[in-house]
Amino acid sequence: MATDRRMVHLVMLWLSPKKLFMQLILLVVFVTVGATEISPSGEAFGAGQTAFKPVSASVAKNIRYLLYDVNPPEGFNLRRDVFIRMASLMKSLLKTGDWVLVLPPWGRLYHWQSPDIHQIRIPWAEFFDVPSINRNIPVIEYEQFLAESGGPFIEQVYVLQSYAEGWTDGKWEEKVDERPCMERLMYSHDKQGYFRGWFWGYEETRGLNVTCLSVQGHASILAPVLLGNTTARSLMLDRAETVLHDHYAGKDYWDARRSMVFAKHLRMVGDEFRARYLNSTDESDKTHYNEDWTQMKSKLGSAKGGPYLGVHLRRKDFIWGHRKDVPSLKGAVNKMRSIMKKHKLDKVFVATDAAEEELEELKKLLPEMGRFEPTWEELELYKDGGVAIIDQWICAHARYFIGTSVSTFSFRIYEEREILGFDPKTTYNRFCGEKETDCEQPTHWKIEY
Repeated sequence: MATDRRMVHLVMLWLSPKKLFMQLILLVVFVTVGATEISPSGEAFGAGQTAFKPVSASVAKNIRYLLYDVNPPEGFNLRRDVFIRMASLMKSLLKTGDWVLVLPPWGRLYHWQSPDIHQIRIPWAEFFDVPSINRNIPVIEYEQFLAESGGPFIEQVYVLQSYAEGWTDGKWEEKVDERPCMERLMYSHDKQGYFRGWFWGYEETRGLNVTCLSVQGHASILAPVLLGNTTARSLMLDRAETVLHDHYAGKDYWDARRSMVFAKHLRMVGDEFRARYLNSTDESDKTHYNEDWTQMKSKLGSAKGGPYLGVHLRRKDFIWGHRKDVPSLKGAVNKMRSIMKKHKLDKVFVATDAAEEELEELKKLLPEMGRFEPTWEELELYKDGGVAIIDQWICAHARYFIGTSVSTFSFRIYEEREILGFDPKTTYNRFCGEKETDCEQPTHWKIEY
């Protein structure tokens, strides 16, 4: 007997009239069809379907699920990079069977420090367009994995680590081996013998087995282990940042990166801000956007950008962690004014994590500075990750952009501008520290289709 459950949600996103002059009402219709069938032999089947590609019950039994997590201190934009590595691994796995990548819920990140806002168990759909990701590899949200797999259990957890001995004879080679765990595991046994851990804030989730793997190489080197060393249907790679990109900046890399389309409601907020405060629209800026990323191939130099300077000025931990290549506030403002004069721009948009006292100083030094400053209600709605995406979207549409050295936040903006078709000279730029003797600018990684 099959049971259908359908839910219709009306989500009203109230945007600040004072800031954005609009109220956006999104009607989001989720149709969830859950079915449980009993086979002639009496065996129960799961629903067995991804978010956009239904799978028959008989096939669903053969689907295997790949889950992953990243070192807790890593930030939002490094985690986006790790997703691209996992997408490469998935393409290797899909050559031999039916696999689905389970998107790890967002939450408890170091940079998300807004108080009194619930920021765990956040699905990817709040930040990204999941159907777009599905055009590259099959993915589902963690909640759907729980529904399909029959419960909050992950059969095999592999904790990735480096080799204790490092490179042997100074020679680097790709290899992977089961080894004793080098660090104290972030998992503990419960009374039932299951492993408990962070598991993205899902306290009810348990691991059945935990094994440490020393790995040195690209992501796809793990494919033989996942295909041949275990029959588990659900496998998790913890510390997934340990493996490298298979083909950095190659076609597979860019396919995965292009598929990570920002959620439409966040793009709309950014577009409204551009139009109202920065005199910037896609038509005038020549930044037309195709909702289907597979059909979007912008020629480099075709995008003009809005009549403003886009800036990412990283502060806080970068001030002491990267002292040589991070400018003083006065130095940064002098550079901004120089760029604005050269390109005849009278507006500047700044994305920064500067502390309140530095922000006040920045406003005095640069009164014409514009920022996206959400109300508490907007912040609760978009969360810190959504606000970061809005900042990146606005910076990505500027006539000229300058970022912060070695910042993954800036790097994601470089990529977004590459996708939109900006001249590399207006994109791959960074601030220099006053004491830097050799201020090397970012490398241009050309998009491949």
